[in-house]
Amino acid sequence: MAATEYIPGVCNIGRAEVRQRKRIGWFGLAITVGAWIACSGSEVSPVWHLALVVPASIAATGFLQAAWHFCATFGVLGLSNFGPNVGKTDTVEQADFRQQDRRKALQIIALSILAGAVVAAVAYITAR
Repeated sequence: MAATEYIPGVCNIGRAEVRQRKRIGWFGLAITVGAWIACSGSEVSPVWHLALVVPASIAATGFLQAAWHFCATFGVLGLSNFGPNVGKTDTVEQADFRQQDRRKALQIIALSILAGAVVAAVAYITAR
């Protein structure tokens, strides 16, 4: 069920933005898989597999934001969007709400980087 209203630290995007985050997740996943296959199919140094941290983190960011109905960038900037157009935002006025949003945004960012690092580490270890 898609959220339809702003909830501080919980939900700051509606359906259109959630769809966009899913697209970002799938794009990041496709790049990760393609790059992993390319690295594995060539004779590049295993250290190049560590670069998978970037697309894997992007994939994780997209999927986490979609699943949690929360945009990390909006959370950091104090914005929300529940309208039908991607990128058209409203400002979160209350300082306490912005603080809750920043905490959630940092959580998403940290988990995404962790997921990307795990993928890169697995790729590196299996390439050796």
